Amino acid sequence: MRRFAVLLAIVFNILPGAGVAAGAQTTAPITLSEAIGRALQKNPSHEMASADVASARISARSARISLLPALSFSEAATRGNDPIYVFGAKLRQQIFTQNDFALNNLNRPPPLNNFTTRFAGNWTAFDSLHTYFEIRRADLRLKSSQAVATRSDQIIVYRTVAAYEAILFGTREVDVLQHAVETATVSLASSKTRVEAGLAIEADALTATANLAERQQELIAAQGRVQIAWAELEAVIGEPIPENSRQAQPLTEQTFNMPPLPDAVDLAIKSRPDRQSLTLRREEQAASVHSASAAFGPQVNTYGSWQMDRSSFAGSGGNNWIAGAELRIDILPVGKRENLAAAKIDLQRADAATTAADQQIRLEVTRAYYEHKAARQMLEVARATTSQTSESLRLMKDRYDAGLATMTELLRVEDVQRQSQTNYWQAVFREVLTYANTRFAVGTLNQETAGELQ
Repeated sequence: MRRFAVLLAIVFNILPGAGVAAGAQTTAPITLSEAIGRALQKNPSHEMASADVASARISARSARISLLPALSFSEAATRGNDPIYVFGAKLRQQIFTQNDFALNNLNRPPPLNNFTTRFAGNWTAFDSLHTYFEIRRADLRLKSSQAVATRSDQIIVYRTVAAYEAILFGTREVDVLQHAVETATVSLASSKTRVEAGLAIEADALTATANLAERQQELIAAQGRVQIAWAELEAVIGEPIPENSRQAQPLTEQTFNMPPLPDAVDLAIKSRPDRQSLTLRREEQAASVHSASAAFGPQVNTYGSWQMDRSSFAGSGGNNWIAGAELRIDILPVGKRENLAAAKIDLQRADAATTAADQQIRLEVTRAYYEHKAARQMLEVARATTSQTSESLRLMKDRYDAGLATMTELLRVEDVQRQSQTNYWQAVFREVLTYANTRFAVGTLNQETAGELQ
């Protein structure tokens, strides 16, 4: 009864939520898929990447404006007695008479009103494909922005997985330490009973008391780490998670299938969005070189206008039109030569960036692959060690109860058994996280493939 009372006191004073009424409302645990879905909706990085894509889409549409003719309408009202103005306005209004040739009327004409309605337009009929390459550049920039946004979402998914799995591991660690506190409490009560019965010395009880205090401190620290992991998940999701919703599915051991390393590297180079973005950027720079070269070619522009002039706003008058075309050739293209040289340098830089990215991708995939392989082997070792330490603890307890072992020896075996359990759950956590990291390095981690981790 004494042991039971001490155990209840520890549970109700240490375990979080132990004093909550049995009828308290419970909520369903948040799943990894739900966390990822919320993160992809609320995370600021996703919103910024979406804004970049929207901006690039507008730029792509704007690049096509050059294909359309430019049209304008104007309505103007003018009054004056400038001889040239009056002479020309009367001609346009088609009201010029013989009297207007009088020298006095030519030199000092009376003020004249002129209301002008004008439609004008111009269109570039040919520009040596300069506009075509500018449109291609804008389209490639849009696709590159979309690839960058996809990689940004993959980063969000990976951060969500890491935070979520940290919560699961922390919860398992808390469970192990809660059990350690319960065991330490029972050991303390047992040691005191044995001391009172003269079967053990006072040092055993003092050692058990210190052991209980240490286990309590470890439990408090583990509970704090769980709360920090929840805060990290909130930061990734982009919104707070209510206390009554802070539940997660338990961490469990899983089995993952990994492709051979060469296949993983080839897949990463072909499918990683950031690598695709660099390829598109390289093509964009190539289009920029073609565009700069096309700027040296001839340009054919067409233009035309229709105009009506009258003496009053609602009156009648004369109208005229004009149309034409011009051929324009830049005979001193100094600035265009510099633009072409700069475009070629940017293309060389894009080639170098692509080569460097391939090398970095190979390194990242190789590192992630072997880290996952090591994590899997460590899990196998931890699983076997847990079974062995549990059996060792059972035997040591029997020896202690029979008076054949000291409290120090018992606590040493308990420490080994507790550490083996913690190592096991840490190995489970590392295997899941390294698999997600391998998926991320290959470029196939997304909301759908993350379902394998549940």
